[in-house]
Amino acid sequence: MNSSIPGSRLVYSTDTGRVCPDCAKPMTACVCKALRKAVPAGDGIVRVSHETKGRKGKGVTLVRGVPLDAEGLAALGKQLKANCGSGGTVKDGVIEIQGDHRETVIAALQKKGMTVKRAGG
Repeated sequence: MNSSIPGSRLVYSTDTGRVCPDCAKPMTACVCKALRKAVPAGDGIVRVSHETKGRKGKGVTLVRGVPLDAEGLAALGKQLKANCGSGGTVKDGVIEIQGDHRETVIAALQKKGMTVKRAGG
């Protein structure tokens, strides 16, 4: 690694292959993967809200605070989208479902045994 260039970092080594940009260890021995898969800490309450900000007036139902890892969150998002009959996505630990489906989402999450609160107006 050329340390004379400020801000430079090692991205590949002929000895170990690709290198993690966060912990600078080989990808096979990366300790960041375990940290990224960890379930985010919260208060155990899932909050369901409706929002239109930044979406040109189109409303989405937001589900925050679900105590699942990334794979579990994606699977739950897929199931909720199918229940509501609409599209959506999972971004940064938040499930977004197109349209106002708060009641349907709250009922589905309560059926799974989660503590759910309606947030916002």
